[in-house]
Amino acid sequence: MPHETDGLALSLIGIGSGDPEQLTLAAIRAINAADLVLVPRKGEAKSDLADLRRTICAQVLTSANTRIAEFDLPIRDAARDDYLKGVGDWHDAVAAAWSRAIATHLGRAGHVALLVWGDPSLFDSSLRIAERLTPRPVVKVVPGITSIQALCATHTLPLNEIGQPFVVTTGRKLRENGWPPGIDTVVVMLDGGAAFQSLDPEGLQIWWGAYLGMPDEIIMSGQLAETGSAIVAARSAARARHGWIMDTYILRRISLTTSPG
Repeated sequence: MPHETDGLALSLIGIGSGDPEQLTLAAIRAINAADLVLVPRKGEAKSDLADLRRTICAQVLTSANTRIAEFDLPIRDAARDDYLKGVGDWHDAVAAAWSRAIATHLGRAGHVALLVWGDPSLFDSSLRIAERLTPRPVVKVVPGITSIQALCATHTLPLNEIGQPFVVTTGRKLRENGWPPGIDTVVVMLDGGAAFQSLDPEGLQIWWGAYLGMPDEIIMSGQLAETGSAIVAARSAARARHGWIMDTYILRRISLTTSPG
């Protein structure tokens, strides 16, 4: 097991879903407190993600003592049959990439920061990857605005019905398991292929958004039976145009006496 050291500190800083103005004051302070800010590169197709991190640093970094270093992230093999084993192997590879970048640019002591899309605690593996680092740093999390919050804000939508729960899941789980029993509102993230198509659309409302908070933001909403095909087409066109897509959506059962809003 990796051992902890007082010499190395790691801040995982949530930076929101795409709009630099979503940064909190705590996030700005944490960026400026770091000796090193690491910016991951995910290939040419996802250069927008690195560009946003560069923009954030250019806008808020005022400390002359903070350096910025970029490094390449390994690509996960999404085609592997054993999903959990594949993700675990990928996390090991990412941790190794982090360790190499930290050793190269900072050594075994100092304060390093990573700017995490959304929030480090929700459908993000930064905390799990940090546990694999050797030496293990002292970790601090600075929370950020999630794509769920950004989606609700742009649609002016309250996430939960009064007194009712909701479920946050992935596209893969929705496709495999169907609609969660006893739930009327489902939030879907990390959907590689419009998993809502696997559901009976009757009586379902959808609020969908891609590139939330970014200049290329796309949002659509309506009855799933009427809007689903348009979302699929818009999603396909956007992926072809950008080379990648990051989208989130909310599905809700609508009773005959309830206005979809």
